[in-house]
Amino acid sequence: MPLISLHDRTALAERFRTDPALHLFELGDLDDTLWPNTAWYTADPDHGPVALLYSGGDTPVLLAFARPAAAPALEDLLGALRPFLPRRFTAGLPDGAERALAPDYTTERRTPLLRMILPDHGLLPAEPGHRTRPLTPSDQGDLRALLAEGYPESWFDPRLLADGGYVGVRERGRLLAAAGVHVHSPAHRVAVLGNVVTHPDARGRGLARACVTALTRRLAPTTDHLGLNVRTDNAPAIHLYRQLGFTTVTTYNELVLTAR
Repeated sequence: MPLISLHDRTALAERFRTDPALHLFELGDLDDTLWPNTAWYTADPDHGPVALLYSGGDTPVLLAFARPAAAPALEDLLGALRPFLPRRFTAGLPDGAERALAPDYTTERRTPLLRMILPDHGLLPAEPGHRTRPLTPSDQGDLRALLAEGYPESWFDPRLLADGGYVGVRERGRLLAAAGVHVHSPAHRVAVLGNVVTHPDARGRGLARACVTALTRRLAPTTDHLGLNVRTDNAPAIHLYRQLGFTTVTTYNELVLTAR
């Protein structure tokens, strides 16, 4: 199968806007700050699945999503991409799509996730009484400490603090809860919430709910498609998001893959 490298951001945006809930990350990665770290591949210049290889973090990330009807085309694309992938990377793929990489890669870790989206910002319930405030780069140390205590497997990009992408709750000066974004693109009007965390000593008090609600309201004026990813075994978080009006778009796996 011929592998085609894509470089036209406008054409990519048009392609992903046909299913923005499925392609929130890809739309966000078209922004100027992230675009230089991306490489885009397809087998069809006009239609069909697209694979994104992002190299801006410590570990490369491969994202390749498709609806079930396009699963065979996606697996063909991944098979063609195998010789060009790094020796170790993280991948976001529909369930079973990793079969196309199996001849060359073993699965080191698999985490099943739900992709959820908020279809209507106006459905958000009243904001809880906990006082939230935006976090800034000066809060980075406290936020890293909170993530280490409450969400050690989190992925954190400090640049998003400078862009107003986090809110938190403090009590007596101590940061007890926070919520942030993994992607926020006002240009493409998409955002993905992430790093929703509460200190183990403060759980069950509605602090995460307060942070998610406050951040969602802050993002609403610049966002038409707002979503998040949550582990399928995190029942309390899924219950919270459903209470706030989020609905499930799809399930997929986050995989850590290593070359054989």
